[in-house]
Amino acid sequence: MGLLLFKKVFFDPIRLGQKRLTIRRWNRPRVATGSRAFCPGLGYLNIESVEPASFEDLSDDDARSDGFESLGELKRALLLIYPDNTDGKCWWRVRFNLDAKRHVKKRSVKKKD
Repeated sequence: MGLLLFKKVFFDPIRLGQKRLTIRRWNRPRVATGSRAFCPGLGYLNIESVEPASFEDLSDDDARSDGFESLGELKRALLLIYPDNTDGKCWWRVRFNLDAKRHVKKRSVKKKD
C-alpha cells in the first residue's frame, strides 16, 4: 500500500469526486494500478491507473480531472511544486477515487458562542 499526500485545499474536491487525478514527479511509481493508497485526512484511495506522462502532453482534460480550471493553471502549480525539472525524475499521471467504505468523514467545526 502506498501513500499519497495532498494539500488540504484538495480534500473537498476529492471527497466530491471533482479531483480524480494527480500529476506526480517520481523516480518510479510509488503506487500501482489496482492498489490502494492511504491519504492522511482523507482515508484510502483506490488507484485506477498509473501512467507515465510528459509535461508537454498534459491536456485540458488532465487539468479538469486534477481539479484545475485550465491547463495553464495546472502547469503553473506543478512548476511551483516541482521547480527542478533536471532531476532525472519522470512525470506520472495517477487516476484514483476515494474509497467510499474507508474514508475519513469531514469533521464539522462547532462555533463557540
